[in-house]
Amino acid sequence: MKKTLLTISLASISLLMNAQSALKPKIATMADAIQPKLVEWRRDFHQNPELGNREFRTAKIVADHLRSLGIEVQEKVAFTGVVGILKGGKPGPCVALRADMDGLPVTERVDVPFKSTVTTEFNGQKTGVMHACGHDTHVSILMGVAEVLASMKSELKGTVKFVFQPAEEGAPAGEKGGAAFMVEQGVLENPKVDAIFGLHINSQTEVGQITFKPGSTMAAVDWFSIKVKGKQTHGAAPWSGVDPIVTAAQIVTGLQTIVSRNVSLTDGAAVVTVGAIHGGIRQNIIPEEVNMIGTIRTLDEKHHELIHKRINEVATNIAESAGATAEVKIDVLYPITFNDLELTKKMVPTLQGIAGVENVIQIPAQTGAEDFSFFQKKVPGLFIFLGGMPKGKNRADAAPHHTPDFYIDESGFPLGVKSLAGLTVDYMEMNAPKEAAPTKKSK
Repeated sequence: MKKTLLTISLASISLLMNAQSALKPKIATMADAIQPKLVEWRRDFHQNPELGNREFRTAKIVADHLRSLGIEVQEKVAFTGVVGILKGGKPGPCVALRADMDGLPVTERVDVPFKSTVTTEFNGQKTGVMHACGHDTHVSILMGVAEVLASMKSELKGTVKFVFQPAEEGAPAGEKGGAAFMVEQGVLENPKVDAIFGLHINSQTEVGQITFKPGSTMAAVDWFSIKVKGKQTHGAAPWSGVDPIVTAAQIVTGLQTIVSRNVSLTDGAAVVTVGAIHGGIRQNIIPEEVNMIGTIRTLDEKHHELIHKRINEVATNIAESAGATAEVKIDVLYPITFNDLELTKKMVPTLQGIAGVENVIQIPAQTGAEDFSFFQKKVPGLFIFLGGMPKGKNRADAAPHHTPDFYIDESGFPLGVKSLAGLTVDYMEMNAPKEAAPTKKSK
């Protein structure tokens, strides 16, 4: 085992040495120097959050900043998205960097001076609006990366495309949105993107650490609905009808056997969750219909197909056995967030060189989802997680994402800038045309 670990370590060091860009020291210095700006931007975005496809103020600030750096700017991409194009002084690949901009319908409880007090109506309910997933952080970090890389434009071996994406958390009902819509509108073309990198702050990973996983990193997510139709009757005489409530209960139990009995869990985790059941109106009336909704999470394509098939079979056959019917509808939302294996292998040494080998940690796959996956379906991509939990804090005591108590330690922001900028210049170094050696003058 020790010999294997040593071999892996030496291989990583060798890759790092070959990939090292001479721009890295300058990037590190600048990233540390702009820490106050990163914090100022982030706090402003945090105090003024906007929901998906409504990031008007955020988008304007981003666009104005990119223009001030001399970067070509495209606005209103996929509603409120902003794309910046920085053409380096030397030939090379096109690297895309992505940050999502939207907040969530969450009322903040964190007692900070820049606490959000924004309110809105969402799905018919009054609610607060909060950056409860750290997208304010992502925007600030990518603005910082743009400032750093723009300062060394003439030395860049290729083109950088800065993608500020709206609606990662989902577009409003009836609207398109997010990464899928940006891809549809050609964000990965003109110039054609060769690789894309993204990061996500994590409130339960210590500041200074970066986590990643090769291959399937976050789950594909689907939503399903099942309508169970029976025959309404008096609750005192259930034999006179067909009870959709009992049938629905049997379907819920049956669905749980799909993962436990049909999925090869050693190939990847899967989840089938029923999130809500609605049916009936009174104690002594057996209703005609019951509706249930839920989510499917998969980390393997063959599981994805299998679970869809089995949900249909389980629901319809159980309903039929009870004399009822079941109508199944499945909406495919996000594909698997898949870190390209070759790209990950090549770029992890860059992260190790920036954060330290001991601070770059491979983690298990997660059953949460990310629409960064739509970019990765088109071009090789690497998605990493940046530590945002105060040093020494117990992970179990750190509020998770999408909660009112979500909190991020701002001291980790420069590492985010160094990571995205470092990945960019090292990828360019690996893939740019080789410069011809200078010819010796004859005497």
